[in-house]
Amino acid sequence: MYLLVVYFPLFSFILVSLFGRFFGRQGSSIVAFSLMLLTMFISWFILFEVSISKSLVHLTLFTWLNLDLLDISWGFLFDSVTALMLVVVTTISFFVHLYSISYMSHDPHLQRFLSYLSLFTFFMLILVTADNFLQMFVGWEGVGLASYLLISFWFTRLAANKSAIKAMVVNRIGDIGVVLAMLIIFDLFNTLNYGSVFALVPHFYNLSYSFLNFSFNALDIISLLLFIGVAGKSAQIGLHVWLPD
Repeated sequence: MYLLVVYFPLFSFILVSLFGRFFGRQGSSIVAFSLMLLTMFISWFILFEVSISKSLVHLTLFTWLNLDLLDISWGFLFDSVTALMLVVVTTISFFVHLYSISYMSHDPHLQRFLSYLSLFTFFMLILVTADNFLQMFVGWEGVGLASYLLISFWFTRLAANKSAIKAMVVNRIGDIGVVLAMLIIFDLFNTLNYGSVFALVPHFYNLSYSFLNFSFNALDIISLLLFIGVAGKSAQIGLHVWLPD
């Protein structure tokens, strides 16, 4: 069940993108709507089971990278924060799908739009359920890819293509902050797994870290670099220039 909440949107993307021409607009709408509805229901159940019943769930599927000290598994962590974010993401995504089915009903490429929405939802769920920073970054970059595809959906319009490219470039600036933050985290903690990093944080409160010939508090510089990435992705002041387009 916990894996289905992540992979249902992926199934929706695959089915609609590959078989949308056979399903037609109505059939593709039913597939996307049904899978997102199931995803939303499961996420609400997870919120009840994890947050209210206090039952944390950690799933490890397979070893992804094993390079000396860098040992990364493909896994999912469902704690109270994740459960809450699942509800937020899937509920909003469900209503966006529902609205888009009506709003785009006369567009000849509705299936492609719905597949992009489902792909966006899948990567967002990877982002919030990952149990390590590197897997989170996969979801992070996937959201950027899906955003590019959605912004340039009407690719015959020059303005849409320019806006998509601008969004991609500005987000890459923010992503530099996330990459640098992950490098510092691995340099300090020798791991990118959330559980290990968060457990060791109290031992690094007063540790200084040299960056660009300046000395900073290690946790402060990590937080600042992560914030730069968030600012780019959410179009905050300074990295907001792509959003008006």
